[in-house]
Amino acid sequence: MSVQRVLSVSSVRLAVSCAAVLMNITPPAEGRQGTGVGSFRDLTGVFATPNLNCVIPVSYSRDMPLETLSPSRASDFKQCPQLFKFRSIDRIPEPVTIYQARGTTAHLALQDLYDFSPEQRTPEALFDLFRKAWTDLRATDEYADLFATDEEERSWGIESLELLANYFAIENPVEVAPLEREMDMLEDLGGITIRGILDRIDELPDGDLVITDYKTGKAPPERFALSAFFALKIYALLIRHKTGRSPVEVRLLYLNGPTLYRLPISEGHLNGMEQQLRALWAAIDRAIDTGSFPPRPGPLCDWCSFQDRCPAFAVEADQPLASSA
Repeated sequence: MSVQRVLSVSSVRLAVSCAAVLMNITPPAEGRQGTGVGSFRDLTGVFATPNLNCVIPVSYSRDMPLETLSPSRASDFKQCPQLFKFRSIDRIPEPVTIYQARGTTAHLALQDLYDFSPEQRTPEALFDLFRKAWTDLRATDEYADLFATDEEERSWGIESLELLANYFAIENPVEVAPLEREMDMLEDLGGITIRGILDRIDELPDGDLVITDYKTGKAPPERFALSAFFALKIYALLIRHKTGRSPVEVRLLYLNGPTLYRLPISEGHLNGMEQQLRALWAAIDRAIDTGSFPPRPGPLCDWCSFQDRCPAFAVEADQPLASSA
């Protein structure tokens, strides 16, 4: 199975248009403190910081077997069983980051863009949708105190709009006809129940189905891209089970680049994915039964928010220093 990488370069006209919109920054309200101009309203609300050290112990027994599994949590278990435990069993809250806020806001804006008629799906419309989505999100406790100053928020907002501008360098939304967006899925695959939210599924003019997932982070190197499709192949399997039609391709659309990775899908791939999913389900069920979730240290540990409580790092900290004698 090979992954096709598509690199797109935006036209000069598009770049000029997007740059003009990006410069349309609303001045701060009268009496507002801070330097520079701002494109977002003042922060409001009080942020309740989660207590990451307060965790209720969990008793592992057959009284709490696995009931449902999402593609993202399945990916967690593949990457590191201990990570799965922290997120799905212990349910330890993780601090919100500016990158997560950007991803959530961008997904909402891209979803709403397709409420417009094709000719209205412009960069200006997408930027306005991003501003609106962030205004709504920042009114919640989860995001209210994310930025220390107005200037930090303004810089984040401009960087986010610049990233969104890259979307138009990868595909033309005028030509996209989504069948579903942010599609809630809950499928019983004969003994295992898989749930999740699918970003977008399109029907091409020839009737073929294509799944697209938006990413605001950087694309992995091409040699590592195949593993990034794991969750999308699960969604393709769910679509086949739900509709009786198999998607012919899954796409990862990275705004940071921009980069588009495309992976053809066959019936054999989906059959193999179902076998792998059943094996993962059984492995997770055994881990719950035994209470054994061994950590699997690797490069991704650098971005893990659970390092301070992970057994792998506790072992490293307890190791005596080697004698230099």
